[in-house]
Amino acid sequence: MDIEWLRKFCLSLPATSEDIKWGNDLCFLVAGKMFCVAGLDQPHKLAFKVPDEMFEELSTSDGFIPAPYMARAKWVMVQNISKLSKKEWERYILQSYTLVKNKLSKKLLKELGI
Repeated sequence: MDIEWLRKFCLSLPATSEDIKWGNDLCFLVAGKMFCVAGLDQPHKLAFKVPDEMFEELSTSDGFIPAPYMARAKWVMVQNISKLSKKEWERYILQSYTLVKNKLSKKLLKELGI
């Protein structure tokens, strides 16, 4: 997995945009709400939201940590992006996207066409 693959995958999700925040973090958003953040410095680190029931187990797994500043919202960070396969990345990113999208209002979802 590399940054270009990540961009292509995330931007393929409905109503997704990207932005650079905090100087050097590539953020992917649905309706202005972040669902994935990638550090552009090498080595790349990637953070995403997980379901509440997965947070504790995943955040203490090898290669994962609670995401700095975002752990209270149940985000984890992968410190070595080669730790996961592309299929695993797709699953985690799609899950994060879905968690964030599902908190949007029905009106906004309709406006976005999703």
